[in-house]
Amino acid sequence: MPTAETSGSVYLKAGRDRRVRAGHLWIYRGEIGRTTGDCVPGTVVDVLDPRGRFLGRGHFNPASQITVRLLTRRREEAVDAALIRRRIAGAVAYRRRFYEAGDTCRLIFSEGDWLPGLVVDRYGTWLAVQLGTLGMDRMREAVVAALQDAVHPRGIYERSDLPSRVHEGLSPVTGLLAGEVPDEITVTVDGVQLVVSLKEGQKTGLFLDHRDTRRVVRAHAAGRRVLDVFCNAGSFALHALAGGAREAVGIESAPEALAAARRNAAINGRADSLRLIEGNAFDRLRELEKAGERFDLVVLDPPAFTKNAQSVAAARRGYKEINLRALRLATPGGMVMTASCSYHLGPEEFLDVLREAAADAGRPVTLVALGGQSPDHPIHLGVPETRYLKTALLAVRD
Repeated sequence: MPTAETSGSVYLKAGRDRRVRAGHLWIYRGEIGRTTGDCVPGTVVDVLDPRGRFLGRGHFNPASQITVRLLTRRREEAVDAALIRRRIAGAVAYRRRFYEAGDTCRLIFSEGDWLPGLVVDRYGTWLAVQLGTLGMDRMREAVVAALQDAVHPRGIYERSDLPSRVHEGLSPVTGLLAGEVPDEITVTVDGVQLVVSLKEGQKTGLFLDHRDTRRVVRAHAAGRRVLDVFCNAGSFALHALAGGAREAVGIESAPEALAAARRNAAINGRADSLRLIEGNAFDRLRELEKAGERFDLVVLDPPAFTKNAQSVAAARRGYKEINLRALRLATPGGMVMTASCSYHLGPEEFLDVLREAAADAGRPVTLVALGGQSPDHPIHLGVPETRYLKTALLAVRD
């Protein structure tokens, strides 16, 4: 029977409760055997196994392939404003283990913080919010109130313009949620100043998941000539220069990203040390190789080459090609920091691609270190999809 806090109940098919019992928070449409009660889209439902045993409680949306997203496994815990407040307070406390108060970071990472559909980035005293599901969209006021109580921001801006909202039956939404937010914000991340536009920038501003990766690049940059491929706003290149690189070259196809990289270089006093090249990365890497250019440290941070399992084969070819080109441009004794943010290309598959690229490039390579997303993007062990970023630091040994 649905409780006063829920609109109905969802019963899973026989044998389809194992993944949920193992800790996953998603219930797919094909796993549902029947529903009882009203089960109104966007409201809270109880999830039960075929025998009626309670498994959890979460937001319901029959328009989505992921029909239920669990927010609690406790029968006595309601999914309400109080739960949102507790979850957000817990997420903030978790970040304080790794970052200074008020530091730029991802404050809420959806399933990683047991808040499916909610992403919040903090840039100093301002917040950028994404509401990605119908259920979380309907809890907008509770989210804003909880954020205000937890971190007292000067302003909160909504960037719910992500394409995945269409699968929830939602339109893109952007706009001010609370306080005031300037058109541009300058933040300092590990000593590097970066300009952020919460209102118009890519995603919610910066790619914060690579903070630890940038620290590794910085630690290996002293005296080196650095190539930053897919450089976006120049963050990797600028961290390398801050670490003592003698020169950095960035490749980027988006004019607006190149403009941001130039601004960031200027405000950090690095305009003369960072050379930017506009164009397709694959083409520009071939041109650099043909011209005899070589680099002591190459950084590869491409966009996701695949968004689904069906296109993994094509993605593998893309990752192999881009890494092969990078390895050919590395000096003997040089290093390559390479990454993949494609969840559907798993960690071992990523290493297979790097092995193939090294073999085809004819370069002997040592794996120095493996990495991934920084701790403000917590990995929920029950939800493999929260582990998406893979990085590998390679040393070229010839």
